[in-house]
Amino acid sequence: MRAVVYERTGDPEVLTLIDKPRSDPGSGEMRVRIVRSGVNPTDWKSRRGSAMAEPVTPPQTPNHDGSGVIDAVGQGVDARWVGQRVWVWEAAYQRAEGTAQEYALVPARRVVPLPDDASFDLGASLGVPFLTAHRCLTATEGGPHRLGPGTLDGRFVLVAGGAGAVGNAAIQLAHWSDATVITTVSSPEKAQLAAAAGADHVIDYTRQDVESEIRKVAAGGVHTVVEVSPAQNAAIDAAVLAPLGSVAIYANNGGNEFTIPTRPLMMVNARWQFVLMYTSPARAMADAVEGVTDALLDRAIHVGRHAGLPLHHFPLEDAVAAHAAVERGVVGKVLIDVAD
Repeated sequence: MRAVVYERTGDPEVLTLIDKPRSDPGSGEMRVRIVRSGVNPTDWKSRRGSAMAEPVTPPQTPNHDGSGVIDAVGQGVDARWVGQRVWVWEAAYQRAEGTAQEYALVPARRVVPLPDDASFDLGASLGVPFLTAHRCLTATEGGPHRLGPGTLDGRFVLVAGGAGAVGNAAIQLAHWSDATVITTVSSPEKAQLAAAAGADHVIDYTRQDVESEIRKVAAGGVHTVVEVSPAQNAAIDAAVLAPLGSVAIYANNGGNEFTIPTRPLMMVNARWQFVLMYTSPARAMADAVEGVTDALLDRAIHVGRHAGLPLHHFPLEDAVAAHAAVERGVVGKVLIDVAD
């Protein structure tokens, strides 16, 4: 079978397409015939590593997210899974079996049924962005622990960077959960994408005063901030938080350090929650998988330009170009087409 691997850390060019034997699933595993492999920033950051040209043993197949069809199951897994359409999350975490290959071995707990009316494109776009967004939106004091219609009713949610993949997922999930969604973007084109995702109010931070625009909409402050650039936005976040509000930080775009005013945030009992999907509590991830599944069944989440998330397709042999596109910050979702 065809598989993309890298044997040392580095630039996208370390990715190589090889032929390798197809392995049987072990105990508690499923073998997924991959149709689409989703590429996220965490994938290229793992590939680049903490230093260039470090050896990777065994060779690593990249990409955590994917979608496809169950081809075989290992001991302890119900055989009725065979033939089921699924989406996959966290496939490559501390494992060599990412989704950039024709058949991937995945722990059964990281495989989720994909409804018949949901495309493989959508399935491969769910894992990192939507599970991260769910965790961010449920980190606020008093919950909810799981999203769904009405769970964020009466709350204001601020999504920084609403045209990004996690930002798009956060807007869609918050909109589905009946929050009033405010988002910030850096251009008119991105504003159109954020509005298509379901944002109620879009602020172009290159042209508008973000704090004053937020206060026009949410005079009492915002309850939840989904933050991609804390070094740039911390002061604004601190200024617009409602009592018991939270800032969920899932990335460090723009810098690795920031400062916040201690006393004002103490007065409102604010919470600053750092979010990394791979080390999040198991219960939180189970809630996220269930919440995203509910949204799928409600047909409440989508991908494509009409949903604010343009898709960029690459064949498996162009995995280098796919990783390079994500690394340079292409707007939208990058998918590798492993099979028809």
